[in-house]
Parts: sequence; C-alpha cells; structure tokens
Amino acid sequence: MHIGGGHARHHDAHHSGEGCCRGEHNSRRSFLKIATLGAGAVLLAPMMGGKARAAGNVDALLLSCMDYRLVDDTARYMDGRGLTNNYDHVILAGASLGALTDQKKAWGEAFWDHVEVAKQLHRIKRVIVIDHRDCGAYRVFLGQDLKDDKARETEIHGEQLRKLAALVKEKHPDLEVELLLMALDGTVEPIAVAA
Repeated sequence: MHIGGGHARHHDAHHSGEGCCRGEHNSRRSFLKIATLGAGAVLLAPMMGGKARAAGNVDALLLSCMDYRLVDDTARYMDGRGLTNNYDHVILAGASLGALTDQKKAWGEAFWDHVEVAKQLHRIKRVIVIDHRDCGAYRVFLGQDLKDDKARETEIHGEQLRKLAALVKEKHPDLEVELLLMALDGTVEPIAVAA
C-alpha cells in the first residue's frame, strides 16, 4: 500500500530515467527479485552438466570430425573408455584429413596449435584421432565418395590417419598416437599406426 503519493513518485522516478538502481526500484521488491534469481541459480547449478576440472593433467587430446550424426557417439565412446572430462577435444571436418588438407591450411595450423597448448596446459600423453565412415569431407576435399566400398574407405582413411600420426610423432615424439575409425552406428575399429 502506498501512502502519501508513493505510487506517483515511483511512476515519476521510472519515467524520469532514474533507472532500476535508484529511487524506489532499489527497494525490498527489487531485493527479493534479485535474491530469488540468485537462489534459483544456486538450486539449478547441480543439474547443469558435469563438474568442470581445474587446469591440470588430462590423458589425451581427441581430434574428431564435426559431423552432427556422430557427436553423441563420440562422447559416449570416450565416456565408455573412462575418459569423461579427461581429454581435450579438437573438431575439424574430416578429422585427420581436416588437419592435413592443403585446401584449409589454417585448420592444420589450428590443430598443431591446440596440440601445443594441450601439452602446456594439461600435459597430455597422447593424441587420439577418430575418423568416421561416410565422411562428407572426403567427398569435398578428395572428390571421393567412399561409402559404398568399405575396404577402399578403410584404406583411404588409414592413409590419412597414418600420415597424421607420423607427423605427430615427428613433431612430438613424447606423445602416443591412437587411430580409430567410427561407423555410423557408433562402433569403432582401431587402425594400425604402421601399415
């Protein structure tokens, strides 16, 4: 209840440009709104994703493709290996091919920069590269649609994966390298580092 023209003062303050932190807006009502929002944020925080780690050691840096069909499968695969919140993640179209292609040199530079930063900040021990079948980047950058010839598709992905692995070992001999090929159903097969 407003006594003595309080409503008019409130209305005038609001329309005179005094704003939310001056005049009667800086009242119990404003305090209660802010307190309620703060309490809600505190209550919702535990429901938000996993706990973030402080800067420190993680096991690996993962390079995978941007393909929307496999984002959840990639996370599920890494979680299934016990690597939840224990890897850095770089995403490039084509994964290994994206890091190697001359058509997008900046992508390769970004990948190598991320490897350096991951070593410095998180002391990674290995690089894991997951390519996948039916990859559109192979059509875009190599002009090859490989999905109907599984053996040829495995061979071409293997070539790109091994080429990247050799460069990782050359630039960072202290890092292990793991090469994988994911099917569209989320199953993963290892690709040997040596042919």
